[in-house]
Amino acid sequence: MTAPFADRTPPRPLRILISTGEVSGDLQGATLVAALHRQAAVRGQALDIVALGGERMAQAGATLWGDTTNIGSVGIFEALPYLLPILALQRQVKRRLQAYPPDLAILIDYMSPNLVLSDYLHRTFPEMPVAYYIAPQQWVWTFKVSDTHRIVRNVDRVVAIFPEEARYYEKFGASVDWVGHPLLDSIPAPANTKAARQRLGISREATVVTLLPASRHQEITYLLPVMFTAAQQLQRRLPVQYLVPIASEALRPAIERAVCDYGLRARIVDGKSRDAIAAADVALTKSGTVNLEIALLNVPQVVVYRLNPLSAWIAYHILRFHPRYVSPVNLVEMTPVVPEFIQWQARPEVIGEAVFHLLQDPQRRRQMLAGYANMRQALGKPGVCDRAAHTLLDLMQPAAPPEDN
Repeated sequence: MTAPFADRTPPRPLRILISTGEVSGDLQGATLVAALHRQAAVRGQALDIVALGGERMAQAGATLWGDTTNIGSVGIFEALPYLLPILALQRQVKRRLQAYPPDLAILIDYMSPNLVLSDYLHRTFPEMPVAYYIAPQQWVWTFKVSDTHRIVRNVDRVVAIFPEEARYYEKFGASVDWVGHPLLDSIPAPANTKAARQRLGISREATVVTLLPASRHQEITYLLPVMFTAAQQLQRRLPVQYLVPIASEALRPAIERAVCDYGLRARIVDGKSRDAIAAADVALTKSGTVNLEIALLNVPQVVVYRLNPLSAWIAYHILRFHPRYVSPVNLVEMTPVVPEFIQWQARPEVIGEAVFHLLQDPQRRRQMLAGYANMRQALGKPGVCDRAAHTLLDLMQPAAPPEDN
């Protein structure tokens, strides 16, 4: 005889593995973890989320199998110091996967480590659904088309955040859902500059430039000096107040030391990075996801990036890597909304001049803000994380409750 439904044991939690790296991956992973829990609760399903990520994901409700926020780089030689830590973590993860196989694996960006992981999952757990949420920007960075084919072969679904990302992977035969960009959920409207300045204790009349030099150790070496030299030169021309939010505590000593060494009139901002951006007249920033955050906050910006010179030379001359744009703001519609100064173009005097003109020329500011409005429209609508979570949960079959004999 079958027991009444109310007496049945509830289904076991579904286990989800999320794998990502670096500070930006941890941030995107955290918003996804929260959305997965929300959407699962609506379905009456408990989740057990395990992750390779960072503290934000842990706070959102994931159990960390490894902290990857400081294991990441851009470039050939820049990646070498992280090779052994990544290999050790991969061995540890494989042991845990054998002992605790998940019902679903979700990969977020973090291309090289996640490519290796996707190969392993495809080979070892062929029945397990695997999804890529925020897939590698192969339409921009493709060195080997074979990597794109690996991604399409190894994953069951690409949940895309850029329109061009969706078009690219569909062209290679992937099953794709475009959900929009997750930053729309946390920045649904432009910033209130006046309120941000009040919270930070900054006068309305001050000329404020926010510096965002680094979220990786390599950027302290190759990018920060040229950015801070440009800032040093600019403050000789204008009474500028600099704000410098800290992306990672591991980078704080180097950034604080550099502020002193370059004699910048700068204030280190803790825990209020979005206010530090919103309060600015202009942001001088590294290339990365933060460019989209700045654009959605409606703050004009100048984008800079530099690699190890030898890595850049090999990429340009041997690998023939000649991207039209690198900043995510320009990649949304493949149009030059913000100025980019990459590698050999990234000279202090040129960077400083670009910031100076944005501070002094209202027409340049208006033109950039108009580009931001078009970009925001192209990124979709808020509710992105919940749409992504709904799509991802649909890839799993709910665990059935045990039958009574």
